[in-house]
Amino acid sequence: MRREMGDFKEQLEKMRTHPGFIAALDQSGGSTPQALRAYGIKEDAWSNEGEMFAIMHQMRARIMTSPVFTGERVLGAILFENTIDRDIEGEPTADYLWNVKRVVPFLKVDKGLAAESHGVQLMKPMPGLAALLDKARAKRIFGTKMRSFIKQANEAGIKDIVTQQFEAGRQIIAAGLVPIVEPEVDIHCPEKAKAEDLLKASILEELDALPSGKLVMLKLTLPDKDDQYAGFVSHPKVVRVVALSGGYSREEGNRRLRRNHGVVASFSRALVEGLSAQQSDAEYNALLDASIQSIFEASNT
Repeated sequence: MRREMGDFKEQLEKMRTHPGFIAALDQSGGSTPQALRAYGIKEDAWSNEGEMFAIMHQMRARIMTSPVFTGERVLGAILFENTIDRDIEGEPTADYLWNVKRVVPFLKVDKGLAAESHGVQLMKPMPGLAALLDKARAKRIFGTKMRSFIKQANEAGIKDIVTQQFEAGRQIIAAGLVPIVEPEVDIHCPEKAKAEDLLKASILEELDALPSGKLVMLKLTLPDKDDQYAGFVSHPKVVRVVALSGGYSREEGNRRLRRNHGVVASFSRALVEGLSAQQSDAEYNALLDASIQSIFEASNT
């Protein structure tokens, strides 16, 4: 069963106009042990990668099945490939999110970061991208996400990152999906504001070169200058501008987000801050509810 065009149009309209934010639930192999540790599960709880991913799916399923996690405040959820291969309450995860929760499903497609060069880390090659996009369409995924990392305000490096992101983005658009382009700027970058100016100029060039009617989303670090990306928020080729927390606490992330009008959150660690496997469902749901509400309010400016 492939994605229905009506669903895609409804999802696109939701992503463009609905208040809310995107939950980033896409920790992959490298960051999974750290995420589980923060959730109160020690590494001796699993003996191989398969068991680790099964535990991680339980953690994610608890978030997604919580009564407070719905499309009223959560626009979309970014998933790891392992997650879209699994079920929640008897339905494929992406179908559960949309059919039951009205939350738009996205898939992380990058394979991690290459070694640093020119002050940035490009994405590793993605030779299997075409096959993964076919799978995403068959699983009724709306869009994708891919991350690169900017450590220094190096013009050549930043241009390389944006060029690579949009090259992959055009392939994703051609496959009928909406790419989230994520050139993250390190919050510890020594000239962060300068890096963000260079990034903005590079992205604008690529957006202007995109054919009319081709759409992307942008996932960007909360900037040092308020409303740095206001021009992208209103750009006809940009569905939505979302912000990553990048290591800021939820409180600091929300504070910065409120000052960037029209930008909504796409938080990962900041969303699940304080949640643990040991909490009762009542405690867990109350804490998740407060977290969702605070991020929702900060996104709605």
